[in-house]
Amino acid sequence: MTMKPSTEPASTLTSASFEDLVQEMLVRLGEDPQREGLQRTPERVRKSLQTLTRGYSEDPEALLKGALFTVTYDEMVIVKDIEMFSLCEHHLLPFFGKVHVAYIPNGKVIGLSKVPRLVELFSRRLQIQERLTTQIAETIQNVIEPQGVGVVIEARHLCMMMRGVEKQHSTAVTSSMLGCFRNENETRQEFLSLIRQRPNGV
Repeated sequence: MTMKPSTEPASTLTSASFEDLVQEMLVRLGEDPQREGLQRTPERVRKSLQTLTRGYSEDPEALLKGALFTVTYDEMVIVKDIEMFSLCEHHLLPFFGKVHVAYIPNGKVIGLSKVPRLVELFSRRLQIQERLTTQIAETIQNVIEPQGVGVVIEARHLCMMMRGVEKQHSTAVTSSMLGCFRNENETRQEFLSLIRQRPNGV
């Protein structure tokens, strides 16, 4: 179905409520927004998208700076298999998967729980997987200035699974390697080897 471009002036569209815009979309899709199942859909869509994009209102650097600790530890820190859900900015369809984050401290570490929070913060924005990967890595690098950072994301995209090529089992893998993870092959390979390991019995 081809949706016709709006003939309304831009000023009219921008002054409309979110619910009005969703209702208009339902009409253009050929639906009756007054039928029982759709009467509260505009409100539900607004609340849903506010939740799924709440990362715009959060400061990633402030998040990490609130949990910085001075240490003498200089071995690799890894938080892997972090669940991630985001919205593709091209089609507003979900993509989801696992994020693996590692860094080697240089005098400071961040609270472990802040790593999944950082992933969630950036994933709660309209995204592409490549940008999401680099944002996570660069924020950690900028805030705590470790010897290096490595981030790998493995994700499945509904824009590929439900439309377009409709490939149901494809996975996109992206990585960002900074500092010693980029410059030292041994460090990079140790990280990649560790995130492939599964706990016993899994």
